[in-house]
Amino acid sequence: MRYILKTLILPIAILSITIQCKPVANTESANEKTFIIASQTADCTGVAPMKCLQVKEKESDNWGNLYSNIEGFTYEPGFEYVLKVRTEKIQNPPMDGSSIRYTLLKQVSKIKK
Repeated sequence: MRYILKTLILPIAILSITIQCKPVANTESANEKTFIIASQTADCTGVAPMKCLQVKEKESDNWGNLYSNIEGFTYEPGFEYVLKVRTEKIQNPPMDGSSIRYTLLKQVSKIKK
């Protein structure tokens, strides 16, 4: 009986556990982005005329409007920021709101411009 356990059952059990173990995708890093925030806001129109943060993900990108806020981030005009943010899809977003929630993870830099 002990021989059967050592030679058949134990190796099969170890093999089946190893096969079933798959690396789990890191969803945290998949939802993290680096944003460069311009030193000035721009006029934009969402539901009504408003001021939008100017954002890009790479230095070579063009500036784009961010129509929602970044939770935990307080913008100060005259400074360019590099931020790490988490993006989360909002289930059933309001009709006049964003379908993505942005949350500040880390302020990488703040440079006077």
